[in-house]
This record gives sequence, C-alpha cells and structure tokens, in this order.
Amino acid sequence: DLIHKSYSTFRAKDITPSVTLDEQKNLHLLELFHGPTFAFKDVALQFLGNLFEYFLVRRNKGKEPQDPSREHLTVVGATSGDTGSAAIYGLRGKKDVSVFIMHPKGKVSPIQEAQMTTVLDANVHNLAVEGTFDDCQDIVKALFADPDMNSTHRLAAVNSINWARILAQITYYFYAYFSLVRKTGQSNPTFRFIVPTGNFGDIMAGYFATRMGLPADKLIIATNENDILHRFWKTGFYEKMPVHGKEAEGGLVEDGVKAAESGVKETLTPAMDILVSSNFERLLWFLAYRTSSVEETNRRRMEAGEKVKTWLDALKKDGGFGVNKEILAAAKENFDSERVSDKQTIQTIKDIYGASVPSATQTNGHTSAAPATTGTQHNGHYILDPHSAIGITASLRSITACTESAQKTGGDPAIHHISLATAHPAKFSHAVELALKDVEGFTFEKVLPEQFVGLEEKDKRCLDAPASWERVKGIVRELVEKEVQAKMA
Repeated sequence: DLIHKSYSTFRAKDITPSVTLDEQKNLHLLELFHGPTFAFKDVALQFLGNLFEYFLVRRNKGKEPQDPSREHLTVVGATSGDTGSAAIYGLRGKKDVSVFIMHPKGKVSPIQEAQMTTVLDANVHNLAVEGTFDDCQDIVKALFADPDMNSTHRLAAVNSINWARILAQITYYFYAYFSLVRKTGQSNPTFRFIVPTGNFGDIMAGYFATRMGLPADKLIIATNENDILHRFWKTGFYEKMPVHGKEAEGGLVEDGVKAAESGVKETLTPAMDILVSSNFERLLWFLAYRTSSVEETNRRRMEAGEKVKTWLDALKKDGGFGVNKEILAAAKENFDSERVSDKQTIQTIKDIYGASVPSATQTNGHTSAAPATTGTQHNGHYILDPHSAIGITASLRSITACTESAQKTGGDPAIHHISLATAHPAKFSHAVELALKDVEGFTFEKVLPEQFVGLEEKDKRCLDAPASWERVKGIVRELVEKEVQAKMA
C-alpha cells in the first residue's frame, strides 16, 4: 500500500522508463523525472513522506489533537532546488508534520522557487537563506547536532543524510539493469551508470546497489565546474579551493566564473553547485574500512570512523584533506569521474536536440514507442535539461575511451552506458533556451508541462533568513509553536 500510494502519483507507467538515445553507441537514458515535481527526488521523497505519515498515524492512534503526548515531527531540509519541492509535495498537508525547507536566496531556478513557495499549506514553511546551498546544509546539520532542539522537537531529515532516501533510490539502478537485460537479450551485458553528481546521494545509492550484487562495470561521477569530487578522483585531494588539484582538468581558479567567497560557482546546473557533498562521508568510511590492515571487525570499524573524522575536521579547519594511494586506488575500483563546463553542457543540449528522437523504450520487457508523457520531445527531437546534459557529456567521453581501449587491447567495445536524467528540461528553461535559441522553429512553450503554466504568477509564501543556525532555530520554534497551538484550538 505504501509503494502504491507513493508511485501512483507518477505520470509514466514504468515510473522510471529507460530510453535509448543512440543504439549504435549503446547510449541509454534513465528518465527519473516523471513524479509530481518533475525531478528524480520524487522517487525517494514521495515514499519518505508516506513513510513519515505511516509511523505517525500508528504512534498517535487513539490520541486526541489536544493530547500533549501526541507526536509531532519537525522536518528540516536544505535544497539547491529539487529536494525542496519534492519534499514539500511529499509532506504537504500531512498531519502532525511541520516542514521547513531552506534554499539559497536567488540561487535556484524560477520554476524551482515557484514550486516551493506557491505551496500554501499551513504545515509548509520556506526559508530563503542569504548564502549558498552549503550554508543551508550546515544549518541543517547544526540543528540536528543541537541537544536543546532535539529535546523539544522531533527533528526529521529529508536530505539524503536520511537513509530512507538512499534506500528508495537503489531500486531504479536494478530496474535499469533488468530493463537492459530484457532489451539486449544478453544474460550479462557490460554496462556503466553515469550520474550527474552534487551531494553524492544518487551515486551513493548506485554504490550500495553494486554492493548488493549489481554487476556494474563503473559508476561515473559527472560534475559541473564545481569539481571538488572530480579533483579528488584525479589527485586524491578533497579541497574546497584547488591547491594540489590545479593539475586536474579545469579548476575553480582558472575558470574565473562568478563564485561565492566559499568558492562555489554559479553555473547553469544549480542543483550541483555544491562543494561539500554530505554523502561522500559515507563512501569515505567504506574506503577506509576496505583498506584497513586491522583484522578484528569492531576495531576496524572504529578505525575507519576515526579516519573519516580526522579528514572532515581537516576539511572544516583547513579547507581540505588528502588520502593515501591505497584509498585513492580503492575509490577508482568502482568509480571514475568527468568534469563538464557550462559551455560543454550547452553544446550537448544542442547536439542531442540535433540528433534523431529516441525511438523506443523498454516497458515490462516489450519495446514500444518512446513515452509520450516525457514532455521532452519537440518536432522529433529530444531535449535534455542541463544536469542530464552533463551526464550525457560524461557518457560520450566514456564511450570514446572504452572504444579506444578496446581497439588497443582487443576488449569488448560494446559497453552500455546508462545515464541518469535527473530533471525535466522545463525546470531549467534558461539553460535550454540558451542552447536552442537559434534553432529554427523551437519554442519552449510547446514542451512546457501544463503544471508549470502560470506557476510563477501564483501567490507565494517565503521568509528571508540569515545564514545563522541560531536565527533559523528561533524561526522554526516560533512557527512550530503556532502550528501546534492552532491544531489544539
């Protein structure tokens, strides 16, 4: 019932359909944007919202609204755009839940902001924070670490620090693999996943899938110009501002693109404008554990935790840290990385639009016409959002590298590349129009979902907030108290 309730809201029958962009290159696109907010976050957050409600209903059974023992959740989250709207749509109107979503003021797309701020349900609160996504994320972490806040409010997370988010996202990696097996007729096709990466949650779900037995050849991290993860895989240094990482392709200093004081640049892919990826901490623990020489399991776990703490303390104090060759080698066993600039992103949107439309998708083992519900087709052409374009750019580079390697070594050149399409292009109209403005006959309105028409003109509710966790704490307390009092009146 939870599963049906969570995914009956999706527009595509297969929930996350797979589309083949180029049969000759074995290039596939896993469309993850068919949920209520047109982004991949819906896959996890529709489920998480219903999960919260399920447990609250069970725990509050038989308790009147005025009962002081009635449980009330205070959900806090940070968003660079998509998590916020997906969380709000998953939790709006839920009993005994207050939702607080922080986004960096002026640094999300107009559609993303409108999706969040036009939801006027009494339990939904949007905070526009003066700062970056990393500032918003730091506030969330500080609230969870505050004993006083936790003693008076039942805090709950919607960001991917919540394990339930990762759990739900694991499913579509397996679904994509089984779809590929059905389509190719091969019992064991060679394949890679390419994931546009910001906070590392989506690709971390892919990593857990491989640990559960998914036989992926590689997981490829596709970053934008905020390339801290790419620099780590090339150099072994994880640094907010590149020092040792200057020899890696690109780099924040050399690009000269507008950046915040922290070093975060504003790009055409705002959902990936992140420097400190929360879920990377999870991978670091596994890498430290795998490379440890300690044999006793509990001691090995403790040592891995101590290493991660040392690294993160250095990140906070010095702005970065480095790992040894063994850990970097372990990281490269499962992962590779690519860095994609804004210019390259725009070019890929143009190139894919200029190619023929994908002719088929896999539905329960049968090949059929590409889904009409995608809203990503225009006069026989496919339109990528900029984040998905970063994934496709990285995919094409990997395909070229695999082909060249096979020619030299005699290996298998027919490696399938499954790139994750994380959002509908209508959520990032500026980038799409920038790419296709000179294409004859293209009009963005023809691919604009009806749900977005007039959205930005609707009434909005949003509070401005400083980048101070203490100030945000005060705002949260005040608004939760008002909600609870209104419920008891």
